[in-house]
Amino acid sequence: MIKQVLTEAAEFKTKLRMLKESHYSRKIISHFDAYRIKYEFCRFFYVFSGGEEKGIVSIFNSSLIAECYNGKKFDDEALEDIAFLIRTNKPQTAEIADEYSQRLIGYVKDDYTLGERHQFEFVCSNQLPQLDINEFPKLDDVFDILKTGFPDLAQCYETWLTDTSHRIRRGYAQAFILNNCTTATIQYIVNKKALIGQVATLPQYRGKMYARSLLYWIGEKLNIDGITVYLFARNHRRSYYEEIGFKEISVDHVLDRKSEE
Repeated sequence: MIKQVLTEAAEFKTKLRMLKESHYSRKIISHFDAYRIKYEFCRFFYVFSGGEEKGIVSIFNSSLIAECYNGKKFDDEALEDIAFLIRTNKPQTAEIADEYSQRLIGYVKDDYTLGERHQFEFVCSNQLPQLDINEFPKLDDVFDILKTGFPDLAQCYETWLTDTSHRIRRGYAQAFILNNCTTATIQYIVNKKALIGQVATLPQYRGKMYARSLLYWIGEKLNIDGITVYLFARNHRRSYYEEIGFKEISVDHVLDRKSEE
């Protein structure tokens, strides 16, 4: 059974802290911390099976994330209900621990495929380089760089700007620009763990190792503040991040929605 969370009761905040420590739970918590339960684009659901509450699912824009509570597991009944949420909401991606993704895809394989993803953790060397970093750039400048690396983002300016500016104002995200040509964004900081994403360099400056330099600087800078830095990469980018100073710590599989022809 799936039950939508409709009130910001203290009980729900307590249950968020009961989630298994993982990227999935941190992402769910980051959605709640940023938006609470006020918007249709950010919804939360309890997952029950066998009459027992097992975990929480969040749906944020075009993504779905699920995680179970400490000491609990999603059984087939729970996964069938999560699959129902996926079929009815049609998110572009669905994230869940790998022990479940391999089973979950069986329920939605007509519309989704599994994409392998590697999680990396930055290994600090305690050497913060002196770089021309803008730690508080104008978001329009960030977007102008990002859209060259993520063409689909060019059609989502207002959504991107609203979400990014909101998270930055609330202290859950931060964008950086190096040498006016390379950008990266901390997408969340939860429980002293940060996720980096949306890395891009203007086409005419690519190949000059600016992205590597910026990622290394962010890793060192946050480590000084006691924050561990993570990022995700697909297979073809693994060696790139290893050369910067990231080590692979896990592999999972994301459910990616098939393109409609």
